[in-house]
Amino acid sequence: MNSRKILLTAGVLGILFLSTGCVSEAAANVKNAGQLRVGMTKAQVLKIMGEPVKEEFSTPDRWFYFVESVWADGLTTEEECMPLIFEKGKLIGWGNRFYADWRAVKNNHNGGKK
Repeated sequence: MNSRKILLTAGVLGILFLSTGCVSEAAANVKNAGQLRVGMTKAQVLKIMGEPVKEEFSTPDRWFYFVESVWADGLTTEEECMPLIFEKGKLIGWGNRFYADWRAVKNNHNGGKK
């Protein structure tokens, strides 16, 4: 095997290895989300879900968990995550539909400001 084929094979295997980890993390997050209940504390959610992604779109009351690969760039984006929303330290809802509704209500209460 020439060095070019070896490098290509190593690159493909590396991508497969990394994507397998992402797929299993996503599957675990989706499965674990089935145990979530409105009213849970952040500590209870952490016990079930583990740590949320550490991206700029996460905030103390808006946690995101990786659930699917949309882009093949190795970065985690908001579109690839499931949001969990907290108010006063308690889980009030999760998922993209809930998050969209929550943001719409929040925008209406803030006069359209985000």
